[in-house]
Amino acid sequence: MDSEVDKPSHLSVILDLSPTQWYLSARATNPYPLTIGSFLSQLLAFLNAHIGTKNENTLAVFGAFPGKSVMLYTSTEALVDEPPPLDANSYPPFRMVDTTVTRQILRELDAIEPGDEPPCALVGALTKALCYINRITLPSTSSTNVAEGSTHLPDPRILILSVSPDLSSSYIPIMNAIFSAQKLKVTIDVCKIYGADTVFLQQAAHLTNGSYIYLERRDALLQYLIMSFLPPPLVRKVLTVPRQDKIDFRAACFCHKNIVDVGFVCSVCLSIFCQPVPVCSTCRTKFPIKALQRLKSACPSPAPAPPRPLANLNNAVPRTTEATNHSTPGLR
Repeated sequence: MDSEVDKPSHLSVILDLSPTQWYLSARATNPYPLTIGSFLSQLLAFLNAHIGTKNENTLAVFGAFPGKSVMLYTSTEALVDEPPPLDANSYPPFRMVDTTVTRQILRELDAIEPGDEPPCALVGALTKALCYINRITLPSTSSTNVAEGSTHLPDPRILILSVSPDLSSSYIPIMNAIFSAQKLKVTIDVCKIYGADTVFLQQAAHLTNGSYIYLERRDALLQYLIMSFLPPPLVRKVLTVPRQDKIDFRAACFCHKNIVDVGFVCSVCLSIFCQPVPVCSTCRTKFPIKALQRLKSACPSPAPAPPRPLANLNNAVPRTTEATNHSTPGLR
């Protein structure tokens, strides 16, 4: 057990950097407003804590911006930009993380053009994180001593810091990412900083044995990060890590991309539809007519429409009389 705990750990952090959502999070009308500047200062302290825990720990930071995802920092590759100047009052690895992450985020935010803001590419950032983890954890085939190097592979995990709501059209890509994370034995943790709970990220944390935490006190973000997400998965076996009691397992239909409570699943390809369909749009399987009739009869009836308000009789009668008098002049 001691040898497993002493293994290095890899952490990939995915930042949801939607300008609109962060503007809403920073409003003074919120119970606990959190600006993006305060968020970054607490985040950098958490990243430095991960690096300082063990010298062999690795780190990668990905940013999910409107319509694109970018790798902001990695500790295993050379930086493209010039390294920050040396400072005798700061630890060089900490200064490298702080300067690089902040510089890249400001550069990407300044490049966003005004206008309609597309959804953040959270799935793209998650896919890049999984590809990066797959590359650094699997031993190289050209290595001459694979058996010795495989014992020092990092324990991979992903932390998603989310502020955006669910995007129903991303259900299939994010489920594919969850299955890939399960195959790679990657733990996905989710910290919901602002907005309503996300159905898909709840399922991602549950299916990969991760933790999903909704922040009730956004001003205590650093405390949540240190206490809940700093220990690696191997250390969490001896700790009491907070977990979510209730998980929303609803799915999005393949036909309209809506989150449904009751769905109909294709028996061949497991596609989900909100209504019975004669032909599966994914695998083109044709279903029997009797089965469709039975499913349609078992569908819950839609809720009745609310009654329309009655018209004011005092206003309705004169208008009707006036119209009748104009249409029949002989009655005057």
